[in-house]
Amino acid sequence: MLELLTSANAWAALLTLSVLEIVLGIDNLVFIALLTAPLNRKRARLARGIGLSLAFIFRVVLLASLSTIMAMTRPVFSVGGLTFSWRDIILIAGGLFLIAKGTREIHGEVEGDKEVGGAASRHRALWAVVAQLAVIDLVFSIDSIVTAIGLAEDLEVMIAAIVISMIVMFVAAGPVGGFIEAHPTTKMLALAFLLLIGAALLADGFHFHIPRGYIYSAMAFAVLVEVFNVFARRNRRSRR
Repeated sequence: MLELLTSANAWAALLTLSVLEIVLGIDNLVFIALLTAPLNRKRARLARGIGLSLAFIFRVVLLASLSTIMAMTRPVFSVGGLTFSWRDIILIAGGLFLIAKGTREIHGEVEGDKEVGGAASRHRALWAVVAQLAVIDLVFSIDSIVTAIGLAEDLEVMIAAIVISMIVMFVAAGPVGGFIEAHPTTKMLALAFLLLIGAALLADGFHFHIPRGYIYSAMAFAVLVEVFNVFARRNRRSRR
């Protein structure tokens, strides 16, 4: 352990892996912000805390059982010349889940569907959000850990990078959710991101890798355009 503190390679791996984990965490952050948007502020904070805690636990548990992760990348069956591992199956299932969730939410926004319920309904809604966060956290965790294993050799470095990325995500989750709540048009943009992320996971499951740089560049450009739109709308209202 003391050797890692004085190793330049370990610090370089920690920095690289931390940045990568934060970037990969954008997918998780968008999903958390969308799922917690319908909840009130207190319940949304609780759901975000539970969701990010589950993400951290999943990642650490998966790191602690590297043999299980490696087994997940071994072929299980093949169809038409394509081989599929448990990781591929989980990525495909997660991609389909995100596409279905995004499509359903977009339909609700377009049609204007509003769910009305009492305290019991809101309680069920909170745990429904937590259950969905748990499912997608597992998918993102497997993808994240497989990437981490390829970049770092020491378990301590990987866990430290995950802790750093989780802290950044926890700090950013509130402002991201608040921004989406304050600017409803950004919710449709975030839902489109959800479809894009789902399609990328689905493609990965079928061994067609879409470079994440392309996806995140497109997302960053769309966010920049939306930020300009927000400022433009605010200026128009102030001039009236």
